Amino acid sequence: MIRALLLLLVLSSSALIRADTEEEESENVTELIIETLEKPESCGDTVDMGDTIQLHYTGKLEDGRIIDSSLSRDPLVVVLGKKQVIPGLEKSLLGMCVGEKRKVVIPPSLAYGKRGYPPSIPGDAVLQFDTEVISLSKPTQWQTLMNDVLPMLCIAIVPTLLALIGYHLYSKSKTPTVSKKKLKEGKRNKAKKK
Repeated sequence: MIRALLLLLVLSSSALIRADTEEEESENVTELIIETLEKPESCGDTVDMGDTIQLHYTGKLEDGRIIDSSLSRDPLVVVLGKKQVIPGLEKSLLGMCVGEKRKVVIPPSLAYGKRGYPPSIPGDAVLQFDTEVISLSKPTQWQTLMNDVLPMLCIAIVPTLLALIGYHLYSKSKTPTVSKKKLKEGKRNKAKKK
């Protein structure tokens, strides 16, 4: 009987110690962990910022509860660098090839932080994603121009236009105004001189 109680005590204490170490491990995730599960033999292009990719993903909490998945629908289309996904997921996609599969553990600082995303994602949640890049398309020169150069050009054009409008209004306010009566007299005088 005493042996059974001792055995029960030892087993319960080891289970508590194991639970404590698992909690400590989850709280200690402070950086992005990327594990490549499957990589194709030939990898022509890799994912870079500005690329448009289609990917399948499954997002889970640490306890294994699935928070979102694209496997039952069309792949997610993401333009990297546009902040369309959480920062940790975006960083984990860089350097992937088409057909590559990765398992990613994302710390709260690169996911939803202290607030979480209620009700499905609690605050300070460590997220796990299984990702697979389905397709990759590099931006054309036109897309690069529209995405990078045009916004900078617009930033420069708007103050210039405002300055020109201000100068026009200023110069218009400095010119003397002639009343309608004086304009009519001026026209009559011109007509008489002819």
